[in-house]
Amino acid sequence: MSKTVLVVDDTAFMRMTIKNILEKNSYEVVGEGADGLEAIDLYKRLKPSLVTMDITMPNLDGISAVKEIIAFDSEAVIIMVSAMGQKSLVIDALNAGAKDFVVKPFQPDRIAEALAKISTD
Repeated sequence: MSKTVLVVDDTAFMRMTIKNILEKNSYEVVGEGADGLEAIDLYKRLKPSLVTMDITMPNLDGISAVKEIIAFDSEAVIIMVSAMGQKSLVIDALNAGAKDFVVKPFQPDRIAEALAKISTD
């Protein structure tokens, strides 16, 4: 499986942070989006093997974007990365089709752990 990733977060700093961690773990970041609408469009065009998705974003939130991406591709692998660690949002994200949930602020090894988990599922 090629290890291509789409990173979606409304802050450029967080996209850069996640991108650096992914690249250190031999993933290729093929696209970056700042909201859920961009995430859906980029996913359809790039068809990455993995998506990291924030929840709270302008225009379209991450949970809605996950639902749209899963409707388009039921095999999509999405990891939620968000400061919104409330239990109900974690459950909503997982019910929408996300494979894992990482709460910000995170340690780089937590992202690596999520990557390892989804590659063994």
